[in-house]
Amino acid sequence: ERRFAVLLGALLSSQTKDQVNNAAIHRLHENGLLTPEAVDIADESTIRDLIYPVGFYARKATYMKKIAKICLVKYDGDIPSSLDDLLSLPGIGPKMAHLILHIAWNDVQGICVDTHVHRICNRLGWVSRPGTKQKTSSPEETRVALQQWLPKEEWVAINPLLVGFGQMICTPLRPRCETCSVTKLCPAAFKETSSPSS
Repeated sequence: ERRFAVLLGALLSSQTKDQVNNAAIHRLHENGLLTPEAVDIADESTIRDLIYPVGFYARKATYMKKIAKICLVKYDGDIPSSLDDLLSLPGIGPKMAHLILHIAWNDVQGICVDTHVHRICNRLGWVSRPGTKQKTSSPEETRVALQQWLPKEEWVAINPLLVGFGQMICTPLRPRCETCSVTKLCPAAFKETSSPSS
């Protein structure tokens, strides 16, 4: 049951602020909808209402129903324990799959790279496209490049460390370089950015 709740929490978290996600999970819990059995029999409109206003809530409600059915049929009510099987679930991408493996199964197979980690690693010059000095173009490219040099024992710690930093200091637009303690080490310091992807 806990592992299924972890999976749902990860699914709902994308494009959603933490407090909104936490409130949605709390409402699902209050209504007994954190098991694959309960989600499978629940009305999709009920799920939609409970998870609103998470980002893409209607699509995620559909994904929840499909995932619950898959978990019941293929995994005897549990969740997949391999990266490939998690990635085969609707709405689950590499970042979420690595996060779920770590939290639900205590299995670290890769770094969880979201937009904050992707942006900061590129700004600091920690990653580049293979054989070039160009920035990586996606969180998945960043994950692969970062894993090539970052010791595995640091793979879990890097995400929460950089996410908070990216939310408060190294923001997508107008980063707060003047308050940053690593400005002297940052090639991108004080260079105004023009798009959230940088």
